[in-house]
Parts: sequence; C-alpha cells; structure tokens
Amino acid sequence: MILREGSKLVYHRLAWKEPFAPHLLQVLYEDDDMVALNKPSGLQVLPKGIFQQRTVLAQLQWKEWKMPPSSCSKRKNVQLHPVPVHRLGRGTSGLLLCAKTKLAKVQLASYFAEGAANAEKKRDGTEVGKERKISKFYRALVTGILEHDGDVVTQPIGLVHYPGVAEGLYVACSSGKPAMSKVCVLERLAHQNQTLVQVEIHSGRPHQIRIHLAYIGHPLVGKPKHFCYCDGHDFT
Repeated sequence: MILREGSKLVYHRLAWKEPFAPHLLQVLYEDDDMVALNKPSGLQVLPKGIFQQRTVLAQLQWKEWKMPPSSCSKRKNVQLHPVPVHRLGRGTSGLLLCAKTKLAKVQLASYFAEGAANAEKKRDGTEVGKERKISKFYRALVTGILEHDGDVVTQPIGLVHYPGVAEGLYVACSSGKPAMSKVCVLERLAHQNQTLVQVEIHSGRPHQIRIHLAYIGHPLVGKPKHFCYCDGHDFT
C-alpha cells in the first residue's frame, strides 16, 4: 500500500473490555487556572497498556468544567479540558493537580521541575525542602522496623535492560538520574514487623519511592523488591 498526499489511514482497534477501575474523582479545589483532584487508588492517570478509557485524563475530557468568562483575559489561554501536570502511580491515591490554561500548565510544570533540579544540586541531603514552591508528601507502609527516625536517600535511579522486560527496568543504579527522598518514621508497628513512614520526594523518577525504600532495606508491604544495579550485576 502506498500513501499519497491527501490519503487517510484508519485503524480499527479490536474491542476489548478494560479491567475495573474507580471512576469517581472528587474535586478538592477549583479556580480559573487549575483543579485539584483526589485520585483514588486503582485509577491510572494517562492512557497506557490495557487502560485507555478508564483513566483520569479520559474523565477530565468528559466532564464539564467551570471556565473563565469570555471577558476574562485568561479565556484565550483556556484548554479544551484540564490536563494533569504531574503523575501518580495507578496504585497510589492522593492529590493530583490539573491545569485549565496553557499558562498554568507551564507554570505548575516548572514548579515540579524545581524538585528534580534541587535533587541534583543537593545530593548530600542538606537544605532539604528549601527553594521549592511545591512539596510532595506520601505515606507508605514498609516491611521491617526502621532504626532511625529519619533518613535522606539520594541514590540515583535509571533504566537498564533486564531479561523478560521489553521496556527495561527502573532500578537504583550509579549511572541513573539524581533522585532524593526524605523518609520520616510516623509509627513503628513492632507486632507486625512493619513501619509507617512519610516520604517527601524532591524528584519524580519512575517508582522512586518503591525503589528508594527497597534500597535502604525496607520495601513496600505487598510490593516486589526492586533491584540495585551496579556494574552490570543485579543485587536484591
């Protein structure tokens, strides 16, 4: 088949039934520039893999939103629908910020980017949280009892080739990108051999919390332990 100027190529996707996913999005805050949503666990933010319609983005496209009046100067920058400016893992619940205008999208994205820049500058863990307009805090239940009340993990995270994983595997490796996580103990559950922690991340590397907690010897409860990859060797 040869395509020429003006030709149209149509792909008819085979129908499939997507797995169940939560569909209720609670709006916590909304103004002319942005929306803050309470994303439930189990709902994917962007379409990928077997989830194409049951995503946050799809719901943002379907819902009617309050937009600035036509007389407002922001009106010309308004997008067709709000768009997420950061991501939360499908299994993670929490606050998700979405931009209504192009300007808000650029500005909010730059605030999140500051965290990654600071992580690269402050890999020794000093001045954590300074010079940032947006802070990200998560709660996690980990295996084992953390000895210290607080810890700062600055292990780089990168993508490496791994047998059986076509897209590669994100791991803790010296050749990866800078990443910083501040871990604080909230409660030690000695009878369960588990610890409830709060994690503040200063960058947004894929699976950062899971990788960093596994790196310090306390993987998330119910999650497979991530590998540490050094000089071509894997260590669990």
